[in-house]
Amino acid sequence: MLTQQSAATVRATLPAVGAAIGEISACFYDRLFTAHPELLRDLFNRGNQAAGTQRQALAGSIAAFAAHLVERPDDRPDAMLRRIAHKHASLGIAPEQYEVVHEHLSAAIAAVLGEAVTPAVAAAWDEVYWLMANALMAIERQLYAKGGTGGGWREWEVVGRAEEAADVVVFELRPGDGGPVPVHRAGQYVSVQVTLPDGARQIRQYSVAGAPGSATLRIGVKRVHGGGTPDGEVSNHLHARVHVGDRLRVSAPYGDLVLDQDTDAPLLLASAGIGVTPMVAMLEQLVLRGHDAPVTVVHADRSPAGHALRADHEGFAAKLPDASVHVWYEQPEPGHPADRTGLVDLSALDVPSGTRAYLCGPLPFMRAVRAQLIGKGVAPADIHYEVFGPDLWLARD
Repeated sequence: MLTQQSAATVRATLPAVGAAIGEISACFYDRLFTAHPELLRDLFNRGNQAAGTQRQALAGSIAAFAAHLVERPDDRPDAMLRRIAHKHASLGIAPEQYEVVHEHLSAAIAAVLGEAVTPAVAAAWDEVYWLMANALMAIERQLYAKGGTGGGWREWEVVGRAEEAADVVVFELRPGDGGPVPVHRAGQYVSVQVTLPDGARQIRQYSVAGAPGSATLRIGVKRVHGGGTPDGEVSNHLHARVHVGDRLRVSAPYGDLVLDQDTDAPLLLASAGIGVTPMVAMLEQLVLRGHDAPVTVVHADRSPAGHALRADHEGFAAKLPDASVHVWYEQPEPGHPADRTGLVDLSALDVPSGTRAYLCGPLPFMRAVRAQLIGKGVAPADIHYEVFGPDLWLARD
């Protein structure tokens, strides 16, 4: 943890760093991409960069980590660090890249805050950065030992393609080298790298839609309409250009939103939109395992036509001995219950004591569901969630 001297310095300068975080982030990325344009081309999500959503992610996460160290010096936020490490491993982040980030982040802080960054201030924030970086690298080393060096990338062949719902395609993949499918846990995701028309090799993450043990992997890809920005350039590429017989570069499975292998506790699986994908995998695993405790399935979507993997979602739940399914649609079909129209409202649901909850969907959805579950007596430690996109740290609360 932080030395006492550094903790005092960080505590004193945290307000100034926090107030300038937007400017620091912009300066950092400008410096980073000027020095290393290949990182924007082949590693960072260009859509998030263009939309501005990733500009504050990295610097903001370090400031939040620093605040945590100062407020709770004996409590390292390991759950959040593991989530970020899984994302890094799925991208193949290497230890030397932490040096590159440190160089340009330190320069950005100094450039924005000027004379306020004394040698003591610089040393204290260096300590914060390397505490976080070293913790992440340690977790990533463990993940690489299991999944393969640098993310475990391999060439996979597309052996199936199904138009699953409005703007959702499910791809079935098989290792192109004839080797085995890597073992995953229900709820995990893989990274997919595609080469775009301008030569950029962009990477996105997609959850595996199935329990472990199959000779293939299925992933659900929702087309993202970017409104003129590069958002959705990978999903649109996959929808328009990738067909049976084509090959994709795919990582080993990663992600820490996974079911406890041996739990017999009541479960609640809540999803929205394409967040249904890991829930389908979990339900299939529960069926295969013979889970007989209560399972509450909650889902929110724009309409029944947009409810991806609906047959699997409801079908696996129906095979469980004590499962109930509750679906909310913003634009329901005629006859859909009025109290299941619009946003998810759990007030009328019976949530059994000791329930463990798993959430996947947009961040506002997960925050709302989490708050409702806590209000119903579910322990915060028993609520687990998956976040995609640049706001990993923002989901810590």
